[in-house]
Amino acid sequence: MSGQSARGRVWVGVSGWRYPSWRGDFYPRGLVQRRELEYIGTQMPSAEINGSFYSLQRPSSYVHWAEAVPDGFVFAVKGPRYITHMLRLRSAGTALANFFASGPLALGRKLGPILWQLPARHPFEPAVLDAFLASLPRTTGAALEIARGHDQRMEGRTWLADDEGDRPLRHSLEPRSESFADPVFADILREHDVSLTVADTAGTFPLFDEVTASDHVYVRLHGSQELYLSGYTDEELDEWAARIQAWTDGSGCPDGRPRDVYVYFDNDGRGRAPHDAVALAARLPLTGA
Repeated sequence: MSGQSARGRVWVGVSGWRYPSWRGDFYPRGLVQRRELEYIGTQMPSAEINGSFYSLQRPSSYVHWAEAVPDGFVFAVKGPRYITHMLRLRSAGTALANFFASGPLALGRKLGPILWQLPARHPFEPAVLDAFLASLPRTTGAALEIARGHDQRMEGRTWLADDEGDRPLRHSLEPRSESFADPVFADILREHDVSLTVADTAGTFPLFDEVTASDHVYVRLHGSQELYLSGYTDEELDEWAARIQAWTDGSGCPDGRPRDVYVYFDNDGRGRAPHDAVALAARLPLTGA
């Protein structure tokens, strides 16, 4: 991640990469499972780590993932559902420490934004959200300081180093309740420089598209017609490519400033995600670093 340029950069990828239905389809027949991420790295410049949403991963996993992909590849990391769905963003200090101690910093310069996805039943609570966003680290150095506050359960399985030097850390929030259609919500995101995730969910959840972060936009494409299942037509991909290019050149941003854009396909139910990612990336000349 670097400072603002004349035109933003684009990373297009998939949400997760270990799906049996991709084998012999997107993945070449006979490709061993342990090399699937390596293959992803040859086809696209980014991927979303979603295993971190379900449970804390180990530092060795992050190290392995970083080693499997080329320089310039970027991982988005999904924050734990323990924080978003169970704690509901409240009293999350120790949980944040445990998350950052579990290994995201081991990705080094391949660490991209952190995604925080809220459940549909989570209403907009301005004070709670404001306090949570204020607690998030804005640099990898700050994340390391938070990680050092981990609890005893993490002993023997922590990564407490930032070998690449202090770097900016980006965050994005994906709400799924209509109650977030409130101007105050966008104002809070802007105050904390957090992006509002643009999530296409086939109409299942609201689609918010305000640009709230000063330097990036985060997009999740879950399926245009059927949630997690349907692929995107050529016309739909053309439309998304045009929106993304408008964000990168600033014409789609209220202040006219270019943004970097991260795009992840999560329509993996029928194996469409990787094919759509490759097809969208081909429409975007500035994909990757």
